[in-house]
Amino acid sequence: MPDPTVPPTPPVALDALLARADLGLRRIAGPADPAVVVHWAHTSEMADPYPYLLGGELLLSAGVHIPDGAGAGYFDAYVSRIVAAGGAALGFGVAPVHDTVPGALVEACEMHGLPLLEVPPRTTFSAVARALWQLMAQARTAELRRVTEAQQSLATAAARPDPVPAVLQQLARRLGGRAVLYGPEGTEIAGAGPEPGEEVRTALAKLAEVVRPSGQEPSDARPSSASDTVAGVRLVAHALGNGEGFVLGTAAPQRDAGDHTIASVAAVLLSLLTGERHSGSGAGRSSALVRLLLGAAPAEVAPLLGGDRWRVVRGRPDGRAAPDPVAASALGAALGSSLVDVAGEVVRVLVPDERTVERVPGWTLGVSAAAAPRDWPAADAQASRALARARATRTPLLRHGDRPALTDLVPPHDADAHARALLAPIERSPALVDTLRTWLSLHGSWDRTAVALDVHRNTVRQRIARCAALLDTDLDDPDVRMELWFALRRT
Repeated sequence: MPDPTVPPTPPVALDALLARADLGLRRIAGPADPAVVVHWAHTSEMADPYPYLLGGELLLSAGVHIPDGAGAGYFDAYVSRIVAAGGAALGFGVAPVHDTVPGALVEACEMHGLPLLEVPPRTTFSAVARALWQLMAQARTAELRRVTEAQQSLATAAARPDPVPAVLQQLARRLGGRAVLYGPEGTEIAGAGPEPGEEVRTALAKLAEVVRPSGQEPSDARPSSASDTVAGVRLVAHALGNGEGFVLGTAAPQRDAGDHTIASVAAVLLSLLTGERHSGSGAGRSSALVRLLLGAAPAEVAPLLGGDRWRVVRGRPDGRAAPDPVAASALGAALGSSLVDVAGEVVRVLVPDERTVERVPGWTLGVSAAAAPRDWPAADAQASRALARARATRTPLLRHGDRPALTDLVPPHDADAHARALLAPIERSPALVDTLRTWLSLHGSWDRTAVALDVHRNTVRQRIARCAALLDTDLDDPDVRMELWFALRRT
């Protein structure tokens, strides 16, 4: 199945093919319509190519199929069958079979409105097909670039203080038309772009009703999107995925290959934004943020977020690419939380304890134990260590163990004092502390530690040797390793 997030390869205008000087093609019949496009090239010497055409082809033929003495009736039947099959144009190769294009073929193409191209002897059909594929590849690259730029601008708009109007404005600009957000009752909540005529506006509102769930039927009883064309304007309606009845409508004068992908990205972003606003969770988080900034303790504002105990999930996308806001929001949606923070190459998500954290394709995750608000910083450290181990062991998901540890038998203040004293020689070097912690957690593996820290294995060896020298101890001694690990767990 084709990937719905990638726009299809756009067709090529026939005029673009005619403009290739290296081919020397010449239109000798049919309309000179700049709107004629070609989807692919096909060579056939069949007298009736109809069964082998899908539509949109540039059919190439050297006239081998033409019998001696063929008259106007033969060519009329031949051209009419090409038109009936949806052929875009006919290319006729001059030589070696025919010195010129038959006049009856020219007349038949003119009568049926089929563009007829003369292919000179020096131009092979393979060269025509190759030129077409090159033009299609250029068009696809340009379309992919347009879609990527649109995705980035939509993500940026979604992060602005007033995100819904900003997303609609970007969408309308990218589509060159009108973008409207309809509420659950069918009223227009916000819109951007040039105002269409009354006929188009009414038709778009009716199209939105086609995809809006009524609440009296299963969620999958209605389509997620619908389209129509009114007064030469392309109308599309997308039901937003939050299940609250919001609908995104677009009206554009033309339809490009990547428009559906761009509108789908906007629909996902608007689903997140309208879901937050309608449920009140966005207001709750805003209130929690304000109270924190004004000096409230985390434990006091946690109830505004909807739970008492939470887990911190740290994730990194597989591969080298840093996560963008859209990818981070998608991870949060997969984990069932919109409390998402992008910090460099890592995404942090705060997930309610009652939600089960499962693997997410394309991500490596480290999960903390459930923690009350006062312990969230410690939970973040747990998730960080779990992620480092997951990356080093190439495990998609690792959870921090939450069973009682031996350190729980020692009073916390005594354990903290002992840890500070033991680690004092290296405490001013975070790189040494992090390397020692990771190295011990990976059982002294140089290679896996290097992977977890994104450094060379020789760097790990040098840092561990430096730790051994500063701590004045033998790191090959398992008792020493155990004591250092307990100390590092307290920092």
